[in-house]
Amino acid sequence: MKDSKKFGFTTTILHSDRQKSIEHGSLHKPVHTSVAYGYSDARELAAVFQGKKAGYRYGRQGNPTVNALEEKITRMEDGFSTLCFSTGMAAIGALMQGLLRSGDHVISSAFLFGNTNSLWQTVQAQGMAVSFVDATDVANVEQAITPATRMVFVETIANPRTQIADLARIGALCQQRGILYVVDNTITSPYLFRPKSVGASLVVNALTKSIGGHGNALGGSLTDTGLFDWTRYPNIAETYQRFVPQQWGMAQLRAKALRDFGAALGPEAAHHLAVGAETMALRIERQSVSALALATMLAADARVAAVYYPGLSSHPQHNIATELFKAYGGLFSFELKDGIDCFDYLNRLELAIPASNLGDTRTLVIPVAHTIFHEMGPQRRASMGIAESLIRVSVGIEETDDLLQDFTQALRH
Repeated sequence: MKDSKKFGFTTTILHSDRQKSIEHGSLHKPVHTSVAYGYSDARELAAVFQGKKAGYRYGRQGNPTVNALEEKITRMEDGFSTLCFSTGMAAIGALMQGLLRSGDHVISSAFLFGNTNSLWQTVQAQGMAVSFVDATDVANVEQAITPATRMVFVETIANPRTQIADLARIGALCQQRGILYVVDNTITSPYLFRPKSVGASLVVNALTKSIGGHGNALGGSLTDTGLFDWTRYPNIAETYQRFVPQQWGMAQLRAKALRDFGAALGPEAAHHLAVGAETMALRIERQSVSALALATMLAADARVAAVYYPGLSSHPQHNIATELFKAYGGLFSFELKDGIDCFDYLNRLELAIPASNLGDTRTLVIPVAHTIFHEMGPQRRASMGIAESLIRVSVGIEETDDLLQDFTQALRH
């Protein structure tokens, strides 16, 4: 496969490792467990450490198995380069560790995964300002910009209420102002959407979710799309300006967030994630079909107060989702009418499993306000539109009819 750009999404992923020579003719990049790399010439070792020659230094800064996964993700996102981390949150934390300084200002969507919200609170406590805005309207982002603004951070589809940021207009605004635009693509995945198409500078993926897809490995990634002019970013240290400008951001992130902070992805997890990624498109297509069917069924039921899914025409950002995404994905949430206990409903489900992951092969459900968003308190939950009865559903690859029957029978009681 000499030119991967002429092939489709899944074909490219399947044959990504074979773009380079693989040990012993293996079809997958083997799992390299060594944390140290020896050189017969000490001068070569020094050249690798100084960045004058390609090579591996130490397991915390790079690994052949992890590198193969990084190249695969770069192809998925049509990016310039990728760094992998031990978790999705480690990838987001790398932004703070590697690119922000005291006094900097970040604009973040107010509709966020609970742990990301908690991380931004940590950032605020360390001397950086964070403004939470309703990113479904670019005007709110523009109004929040200050001279100290270094980064705008949004999720494609918010977890769990499925609000969709004004992605393309925010991208144009950031490009105009020279601001780093970071898009968390976890809920959509690179199969349904490439944030590069709306001007994203860096793309976050929690590899644990749809990319790995089997709930058996943690991982995260940051992909540089190649669109951002790093010469406009004031926080790049002179040490990393010896590279060509397009490499400045990733060179600093590799040093500050991997070498110094140590949030490295292990080779065994990288292998699980790489193999899982091969079926991502097949899984997401099935999940998207079932999610739309379930959301439509629940929206028509008198016992359901509200359903939040971009595939429904009633969703406020349905038109944006239709324009930008290949499908609407496998995640939605819904509220039960007053008087119906969400815990009793969840306990009556026979197939869907109460669990906190998403993007898994199995359908997973969770009472949001009482678990993953409990720590932030009722006032912050209310500001995000999270009701006490809200149930998040991550649809798996079970047959659609089986899921429809399961969610229906739980309502009958």
